[in-house]
Amino acid sequence: MTFTLPMLVARLSINVVATLAAGLVTASIAPRSTLVRLMPGLLLLVAFIPEHIRLWDKFPVWYHLMFLVSLVPLTYIGGTLGSPQRGNRAIDIAKEIAV
Repeated sequence: MTFTLPMLVARLSINVVATLAAGLVTASIAPRSTLVRLMPGLLLLVAFIPEHIRLWDKFPVWYHLMFLVSLVPLTYIGGTLGSPQRGNRAIDIAKEIAV
């Protein structure tokens, strides 16, 4: 398990996209609940902590911290982006263009 810096950054980038998507999907299922938007991040954190403890010596400390610390905020952000309360700006722009 030898990773170069670009490989580690790519893995973290995939994490960002997947975690945002998890929050977005959660918001589409339960759009008004803040707790439900946080739950995927909390569940991912609980699931990944033992794995990162097992792999602690194989990756740099900054990698573990970036991965674990980003899970809950990114799911919340993804949930906020997908929330109907926020409105769908893309649809609003498309309607303005069509008129």
